[in-house]
Amino acid sequence: MIAAPKSGSGKTMVTCALLQALKEEGRRVVSFKCGPDYIDPMFHETVLGVPCRNLDTFFTGEKETQALFLRERKEGELAVLEGVMGLFDGLGGVRKEGSSYHLAQVTKTPILLTVDARGMGRSLIPLIAGFLSYDREHLIRGILLNRMGRSSYETLKPLLERELSVPVLGCLPEKKELRMESRHLGLILPGELSDLKKQMKEAAAALRETVCLEEILALAQSAGELSEPSACVHPALSDRRPVIAVARDEAFCFYYEDNLRLLREYGAKLRFFSPLHDSALPADACGLLLGGGYPELYARVLSENRSMLASVREAFGRRMPVVAECGGFLYLHETLTDEAGNAWPMAGVIPASCSKRDRLVRFGYVELSEKRSRFLPEGTRIRGHEFHYYDSSDNGADCLAAKPVTGRSWPCVHEGDSFWLGFPHLYYPSNPAFAGRFVKMAERFCGSQKKRKTAGPFLDKTEGLCDTKTDSGCEHT
Repeated sequence: MIAAPKSGSGKTMVTCALLQALKEEGRRVVSFKCGPDYIDPMFHETVLGVPCRNLDTFFTGEKETQALFLRERKEGELAVLEGVMGLFDGLGGVRKEGSSYHLAQVTKTPILLTVDARGMGRSLIPLIAGFLSYDREHLIRGILLNRMGRSSYETLKPLLERELSVPVLGCLPEKKELRMESRHLGLILPGELSDLKKQMKEAAAALRETVCLEEILALAQSAGELSEPSACVHPALSDRRPVIAVARDEAFCFYYEDNLRLLREYGAKLRFFSPLHDSALPADACGLLLGGGYPELYARVLSENRSMLASVREAFGRRMPVVAECGGFLYLHETLTDEAGNAWPMAGVIPASCSKRDRLVRFGYVELSEKRSRFLPEGTRIRGHEFHYYDSSDNGADCLAAKPVTGRSWPCVHEGDSFWLGFPHLYYPSNPAFAGRFVKMAERFCGSQKKRKTAGPFLDKTEGLCDTKTDSGCEHT
């Protein structure tokens, strides 16, 4: 695990450089991201060419997180985990759940503590010593000094190893051309950075000059053994797999890989489309998933794609099952106001408007319950995360969101018998029944089309498509 004392220490750059270096050596590598972040995994995927998955002990608890970590892993693969925030920063900043350290405990993963050493010398000793003393299970087994020149490193390395009794495995000098810029929701997306693959190769070359990869591989070999958990198989709903159209382009790109996997396991066939570039939804779509992203940056283009907006409205009119989260939720409003103050017409399914606020509106983990059971078994919750500066004039009131540490709660989400529309990004494995019911709705929608008359493109919360008394799959909480 690549972890650090605090955010902004360069974990993503170090992780991507290491992934690239290992890949160039012919190693079979997979990557994971600790916590609910969407953007860091995109950088991993750019390097490896395969999706990176999230692991979060708040979302799924210890046993299920361990099972997700082991899932589909092959013998001989090396797993690199990128931590989140500071090593011990978990739920609400006070609990261990959701922290990098808790994930390392659960997966028995050794930690390479990456320290931003810029402008520091001997002061590194008490900083690192404090983390080592708080590491009760001795998982920190190596130090990497980021943003430190080679000459300073060669002077400090023997001193640090003598004082701290932990190996210092190398440094990564600061290079301005390798910086990853940020915006209001985190890092700039990989597709927006020119020559990103070239930059990753340069970062890997810089890493190889100052870090011994063999020592990092030896560190990985010290990982504890994990027993294979009992598999939980989610049966497909029918031989005829319903198609769920998934928005995926520059504007809509925030998806948990395990959410998509669950939909497939329950029998859905996912068909990706672009609200920016395509003229209509896929013709065979039986369900619609609109994920998060940056629609506000593409508001004009989305608004001018009138045929796609009409196709989405028509799908609502036919009561097609729809799940929309954050950016996808914004897309369904009457208007979306961009940062320049221009109000652009959107799909108009939700009779409300949305615009950017002066500060972060909501941030952090949430647990969501329904006021009426539709997508979830009665009395259960699903976990998710919010992080947005935009807000709506009508956030909905069909569900209740609660903060897991403070217990503070508020109404949210527009929900009916065939749709779930709101700001929270949901993590389906925290309550797999959500995915199962969504697929079931899509399956039933396919069979109902010959009988159903087209209605208006508005929210009707009484039209029943889902029998909430039936579920398939494993029981999870």
